Amino acid sequence: MSRIGVFICHCGENISRTVDVERVAAQVGTLPGVAFSTDYKYMCSDPGQGLLKKAIQEQRLSHVVVAACSPRMHEKTFRKAVESAGLNPFLCEMANIREHCSWVHEDREEATQKAIEIVGMMVERVKKNRVLPTITVPVTKRSLVIGGGIAGIQAALDIADCGHEVVLVEREPSIGGHMAQLSETFPTLDCSQCIMTPKMVDVANHPKIKLYTYAEIEHVEGYIGNFQVTVRKKARSVDEDKCTGCGVCMTKCPQKKIPNTFDRNLGMRPAIYVPFPQAVPNTPVIDRENCTKFKTGKCGVCQKVCGPGAVDYEQEDQLIVEPVGAIVVATGFDLYSIEEKPKGSPIKGYGEFGHGKIPDVIDGMTFERLASASGPTGGKILRPSDGREPKQIVFIQCVGSRAREKGISYCSKICCMYTAKHTMLYHHKVHDGQAYVFFMDARTPGKSYDEFWRRSIEEEEAVYIRGMVSRLYQKGDKIVVMGSDIAVGVQVEIEADMVVLATAVQPQKGADTLAQKLGISYDKYNFYSEAHAKLRPVECATAGIYLAGACQGPKDIPDTVSQASAAAAKVMTLFAKDKLEREPIVARVREAGCVGCFYCRKVCPYGAVEEKEIRDRQGNLVKVVAYVNPGVCGGCGTCQATCPSKSVELDGYTDEQIVAMIESL
Repeated sequence: MSRIGVFICHCGENISRTVDVERVAAQVGTLPGVAFSTDYKYMCSDPGQGLLKKAIQEQRLSHVVVAACSPRMHEKTFRKAVESAGLNPFLCEMANIREHCSWVHEDREEATQKAIEIVGMMVERVKKNRVLPTITVPVTKRSLVIGGGIAGIQAALDIADCGHEVVLVEREPSIGGHMAQLSETFPTLDCSQCIMTPKMVDVANHPKIKLYTYAEIEHVEGYIGNFQVTVRKKARSVDEDKCTGCGVCMTKCPQKKIPNTFDRNLGMRPAIYVPFPQAVPNTPVIDRENCTKFKTGKCGVCQKVCGPGAVDYEQEDQLIVEPVGAIVVATGFDLYSIEEKPKGSPIKGYGEFGHGKIPDVIDGMTFERLASASGPTGGKILRPSDGREPKQIVFIQCVGSRAREKGISYCSKICCMYTAKHTMLYHHKVHDGQAYVFFMDARTPGKSYDEFWRRSIEEEEAVYIRGMVSRLYQKGDKIVVMGSDIAVGVQVEIEADMVVLATAVQPQKGADTLAQKLGISYDKYNFYSEAHAKLRPVECATAGIYLAGACQGPKDIPDTVSQASAAAAKVMTLFAKDKLEREPIVARVREAGCVGCFYCRKVCPYGAVEEKEIRDRQGNLVKVVAYVNPGVCGGCGTCQATCPSKSVELDGYTDEQIVAMIESL
């Protein structure tokens, strides 16, 4: 006979404001099998959990139902409390009377009655719960970090410094990411590369870090603690072991008119190149699309002048399999383009800014390369069109961001601050120049951020105009910017020498494809989704995969570094044990009913379904059935819903439990 304890939480006033919790406790206490029923203001608090543990021991409870908030919030909390009191944690269930009841109803009587029914359902369900033993899986104490920007570098160094091997994969020829392109960083205006390049060198020299640049993730299989990752190491056409980084091949290359993407196409590079002087590794790569040797079969100068004989035109892509126990995704961001709407994209173009056809209308990253001492102009602010110094410059904020009509509703977070930084850099380099900023409002939440923004106005003399720009167009060698100043209610027209657009922060191209390879979720903008915004902000719903930096959403450098270290800490928590205990909410196949159709294997997102041979005593094959690997299964239940013979059941969500809940209504 079940002895069920029911604990109703007030959740402060979140539940009790709408639901009569005392009445719910009294009513549920009369249900068959309920031996104890009570209510408490905060069940998740230490006194609340103490009340639960005490009741289990004194009332000799066999099952527990906690009626409170969403199981996503505190199911683990209460199951741990139940376990510490001597019960199997899976004999505890949560009834959601906050999100499913109090928050969606206004009528107190209706909400109370619904709460009674929800709790009653869970009482009937918990009667059918079985004792489930936890599953243990071995842990491979190596980690994979995807992305070599500041987030990936920080995460890799933190994990490696704790003594564990790290495989760092970066798809560009060098690590460094966007931070390597920056001039100075806000709010301190210290040199970006002075911070970044020592960390890049640390990664290259660290004995625990295996670095793959010019490489991409080809395939991922396995599960937490036991991933098998296939890395495609693209052909550089240069042998990294032989190359000394002397640079002779680059100076002798006759093809030197290829736009340099690292410099935002402001400068030119040869067909064999390193992205920037401080690149790590300092090994060139041949751009096969533009190399004369690969296009026509002629030339071959770089191979002739290479003393160590490192240039190898026959080099091919390599597929390397790396076993790892955890994955940190740090793929970073890209910037919105104002050009014509990309084919098939939900994001619309910006015709009012010239579709990117006016050469002196640039984005913020291009301005960074102009301001950088290692940039194509040596740190001088010069117009891309004619190389003249701009005397009037207009900065336009929220281009793409917060523009629902263009398809992007979110704020890009960093634009207000980097535009303020740009006005300062401009004033420092062009003393007689004037900066204007069109903005909707300033968002500067961060330590010393608001003071920094105010400094751009009060000390650096930037003129901020609260209003939108409706149009800009070329007029001779000037760019006419037409907008409004809503503070005084007038139309504004400025003849500028240069216009800098603070374009929206977006995920990297191919972010959705990588997410599908990893089996993690992403939102409609292709930013990766965390498991829980408050309780698990760096974890994915797929166990063993963690997020760091702007791949999750727009972030500045301090937040990115903090999150990277947090992701590294989660990895180290996972590696702290030789074996991992995980919840036994997994699918099981009833072999007698299985017909071997393997529809379950086709739909399993975790690759957990395998083939199992059933043989008789003489060793003759009777049939082949499906088998669910409990270490791999994610407990999603897709196989159970798909099975035509109804031979698959999910522990914790059996037909018996679900039917009991329905019958209770």
